[in-house]
Amino acid sequence: MQFTEIGKTDGKTLLLLPGTGCTWQTNFYNVQNELSEKYHLICVNYDGFEGDREKPFTDMITVTEKIEKYIIEHHNGKLNGAYGSSLGGSFVGLLIQRRNVHINHGFIGSSDLDQGNKVIAKIATLIIGRSIASAAKNQKKKEKLKTKLQQSFGMETNKETSDFMDMFADGLISLHPKTVTNEFYSDYITPLQNNIHADGTKVHIIYALKMGAKYEKRYLKHFQNPDIRRFDMQHEAWLFEEKWKIPVLETIYECMQEVQT
Repeated sequence: MQFTEIGKTDGKTLLLLPGTGCTWQTNFYNVQNELSEKYHLICVNYDGFEGDREKPFTDMITVTEKIEKYIIEHHNGKLNGAYGSSLGGSFVGLLIQRRNVHINHGFIGSSDLDQGNKVIAKIATLIIGRSIASAAKNQKKKEKLKTKLQQSFGMETNKETSDFMDMFADGLISLHPKTVTNEFYSDYITPLQNNIHADGTKVHIIYALKMGAKYEKRYLKHFQNPDIRRFDMQHEAWLFEEKWKIPVLETIYECMQEVQT
């Protein structure tokens, strides 16, 4: 794993946890400058990613333990905030649930928090693995993968989305072949408790309404009294669509100003 610290040296700390198949550079490329001007960012690349491609992603708990270890050793076990995009939101939930480190503000960014049994997870993982392997063979198959990904995320078709999906698809193809499938499988079968609460921690949900009402039900199930911020956008669209960028950034700024006791 790699941890990269950028931004204001004396700013509030904000941990950035990317989504499935992403480096932090890809996931937060369109907002990292604004965030780094405001906060001291701790950016994470999981095993199997940038600079560590020979070692695939293992499982959610092992990676969570590594994140906890880094926070304890480098930040006295305390953070002002942590933003988890998609898969990263599951990590935020686990960090709060396990209470080995303290986070004042935990942000769940359009995470589906979907969970199920190992049989379903293995079937879905097999399909995903074959799609990625096929996309590596030629441009036509890569475009097919892009279309599938856009449909699965419910993304609109426009230039901003297409440019982001180009980067995303290129990144998936270049990874260790087991990394993305291990991410998906482990996230799907790793339990996230219900009614998660930690004293002095506030959970904020960046809720993309176009994902559907079932996701709000999951947020209310897993977290005690979450602060749900609703945006009529697709899955994490603020990270690549300019019209959502400023509203979500302003929400993060507002939440990070709140004092937790």
